Amino acid sequence: MSIQRLHLHIENTRKKASIFHTLPAHWAAACTRHRALARRIDVSFGWDGDVLETALTNADLLIGVPANRDKLASRAPRLKWIHATSAGIDGVLPLDWLPRGMAFTNNSGAHGHKTEQYMVMAYNLLNSHMPAIMANQHQHRWEALFSPSITGKTVVIIGLGDLGEAAARAAKKIGLKVIGVRRSAQKNRHADKVVSYKQLDRMLPLADFVVLAVPLTAETRGLLNGKRMDLMKPTAGVINIARGPVADYRALETRLRRGKLGGAILDVVDPEPLPADASLWTTPNLIITPHISCDDGEHYIDISLDLWFENLERFLAGKALKRRIDPKLGY
Repeated sequence: MSIQRLHLHIENTRKKASIFHTLPAHWAAACTRHRALARRIDVSFGWDGDVLETALTNADLLIGVPANRDKLASRAPRLKWIHATSAGIDGVLPLDWLPRGMAFTNNSGAHGHKTEQYMVMAYNLLNSHMPAIMANQHQHRWEALFSPSITGKTVVIIGLGDLGEAAARAAKKIGLKVIGVRRSAQKNRHADKVVSYKQLDRMLPLADFVVLAVPLTAETRGLLNGKRMDLMKPTAGVINIARGPVADYRALETRLRRGKLGGAILDVVDPEPLPADASLWTTPNLIITPHISCDDGEHYIDISLDLWFENLERFLAGKALKRRIDPKLGY
């Protein structure tokens, strides 16, 4: 009895960094790791829409969200599942283009290990006044900036998904108390306490560090605004590994320049790349990293394909897919 084969099309875009390109060599290696499942798949590769229309006519599965999403149901009559190769999908919201009943998953789960390592670094950089020390070095200024032990300090982590949990794991490794903030106050094994968004303003005055790890939605845009920053200790630090618009950077810059906050590490800005003349570059007590906190520069696609094959097994068994996006929530 023959087994029905499915056509997977993998769509790449050249404007993304090369670590996000799914190449035939990545696919071949993943097929070696998942031999039984791979036997069910015929694969095609495309770049920036070059063969997309032909591929969509008989594609059952799609990795990579196409730039042109108009009338997708008629262009791809067999398509049942689209997988985004990033965790954040704010760039394709709202999901009014997604045909009814079609599954849409993201890459949540591919970032946790790398994020945890970055966050250990970020907490310690802020606690040790490293943004100010680096600025002093560039100005040839010797100033002994002593720092306290980080043990026992408190971090408020807003968002407890893949990134937020990684931030919490990192925090516990170095002895921080963790307060998680999420839509519901459901407990999390990596947090000492979890509260809902309604209690965020009560938690901010307790924070030595505030971490932004939420998806960008209408609800979270501007979540950390100037009024909320004013609730924080003047010694507190901000770390954003979410999306730039989750925080009001103009308000953040003002408070950093006036010494109203202790420091910040921003892995995300808006727009990206940050324009060369942006005043954020020269803001004191600030470190900017170019959106590299969460992505494994060597094995990102390998990790991603393993997660995809895990979901493929569920797909073939008729089970609910992991990491499926809720169009109403936008994540």
